[in-house]
Amino acid sequence: MTHPPGLKATLKRGALVAASNWPLVAVQFVAESTLKLLLAVPVVGGIFLAVLLLGGNADQLLAGDLRDVVAEIFVAVRQNVFALVAFTLAFGLVLLGGSALTFVVKGGTVSLLASAEAGAGPIEDPPLRLRTVRLANVVAIEPFLDGCARLWRRYVRLGACLLAVYGVTAGAYLGLVLGGLSLVENAGVFLGWSMATALASSVLIVWITLVNFFYLITQMVMAVEDLGVRRAIGRAAEFVRGSLREVAGIFGIVLLLAAIATVASVVATAGFGLINLIPILGLAVLPLQIAAWLVRGFVFQYLALAALGAYLTQYRHFRLRETQIALSRRIAQERPA
Repeated sequence: MTHPPGLKATLKRGALVAASNWPLVAVQFVAESTLKLLLAVPVVGGIFLAVLLLGGNADQLLAGDLRDVVAEIFVAVRQNVFALVAFTLAFGLVLLGGSALTFVVKGGTVSLLASAEAGAGPIEDPPLRLRTVRLANVVAIEPFLDGCARLWRRYVRLGACLLAVYGVTAGAYLGLVLGGLSLVENAGVFLGWSMATALASSVLIVWITLVNFFYLITQMVMAVEDLGVRRAIGRAAEFVRGSLREVAGIFGIVLLLAAIATVASVVATAGFGLINLIPILGLAVLPLQIAAWLVRGFVFQYLALAALGAYLTQYRHFRLRETQIALSRRIAQERPA
């Protein structure tokens, strides 16, 4: 009976597979950046609508990241039903179309990475050689397009399920937050509601993280075993239960690295903000901000693909272990009593 590799070897293999297929990191970065740029179109229109027609505060609307801007626009345009409906439809249409594009691109990415991991050989074993890592590169336009064509329908259906979960979660969270506003007249109730909202925000972050994790595992199962959405979800649950310790270790290490990268990004952004206070240096820091944005995007995409490579390694050993168990049972049944 074969045993799965250790956590260190699995993470090293995933990192090397992702590094050898580095163009996939760029593809994922471009796909997600395109989605954000597409979403910026209705957001900019909503800002003009809120400022010019409804007398909104431009400084308040532009404060924060994209999610904060969208939330502020919704608050500003809810006074006008027509404006609210128009902005909601425009934002929803762009979100669905742009998300579908990222789902299709993800099909080619996961398909190629699965092929690279399966044929990489023992690249995690020392000594580490650049030639060995290069041999694990399978990136080419034809197999990428083949992966997109093979998986796009199932990935779009799975992505629609993910967006539905996001929508239900956002509705429940907004219902809790907005529903409590009617009870804030009493100071004691307001304090309890504030604590409940803070707890709900923490639970929301954990829930979204787990949903994204299971979504990634299901994508991987689809690419490896060529299953439909429902069967892939069940198969992903079997894999997580059967390899819980290994999967939890990969998830924890990657989550820690992502948290460190996020803190570093926040610190760098704060430093650039202080430099921007000096008028002469404001324009000079712009290239640094663009470079930091690119580095941040590539680092997070690389971490995601390295984690996927590690999960693929564990899933390959999980399937091999299942095959060995089934073979052992068959031999035991055929053996004469």
